[in-house]
Amino acid sequence: MHVDLNCDLGEGCAMDGELLPLISSANVCCGWHAGDAATAMATLKGAVKHGVCVGAHPGFPDREHFGRREIARSEQEIYQDCVYQVGAMMALARAAGTAVRYIKPHGALYNMAVRDDAYGRPLVAVAEFFGLPLLGLPGSRLQGLCHQRCRFVAEGYADRGYRPGGSLVPRDQPGAFVHDPAEGAKQALRVVREHGVETICVHGDNPQALAFVRALREALQQAGCEIRGFA
Repeated sequence: MHVDLNCDLGEGCAMDGELLPLISSANVCCGWHAGDAATAMATLKGAVKHGVCVGAHPGFPDREHFGRREIARSEQEIYQDCVYQVGAMMALARAAGTAVRYIKPHGALYNMAVRDDAYGRPLVAVAEFFGLPLLGLPGSRLQGLCHQRCRFVAEGYADRGYRPGGSLVPRDQPGAFVHDPAEGAKQALRVVREHGVETICVHGDNPQALAFVRALREALQQAGCEIRGFA
């Protein structure tokens, strides 16, 4: 069995350089919720150096709230926002000597897309347009929308709490975060085994990101999982 280990990077956080050698996929910020072209390019070059797969990480145009505030956007706005962001990241990746292999929406856009078709449909259309896989929660509405249009990649989380139905606990509610790396590793193994998750995420802005990634690598390898990119 093989599992991908991904991180949201290029957001201007301090640990990107230390995380890159330990992961297999990097969700590189497209510059709307955080980061900029120079930060993205540095992250892309680091990914090339360490043989890490690259994904585009588009979000809402909301730098003030790091893309984590739910905002109203029409389907057309979401579609053009994400075509713009993913297209720019594909050009930067080409300049850095690599290629974008998948799309993972960021923050509030991700959370809205997995439960609301009006946010999921334009993301699926973007993935279909570029011919790229799309990451999301298993069993979500987004997964159903991807059917016969683009590849859906089931994603799990090591550092976020889950509700009983499989959605993530909102960040402003108790239980939103997993604070113990060992517990995060156990949770990751559970969602891989029980829900067919192909990739596990640790947030790059998590102050404990390095500890989580190291614990995950050890737990996955001890369980007989090969850590490698899905794309």
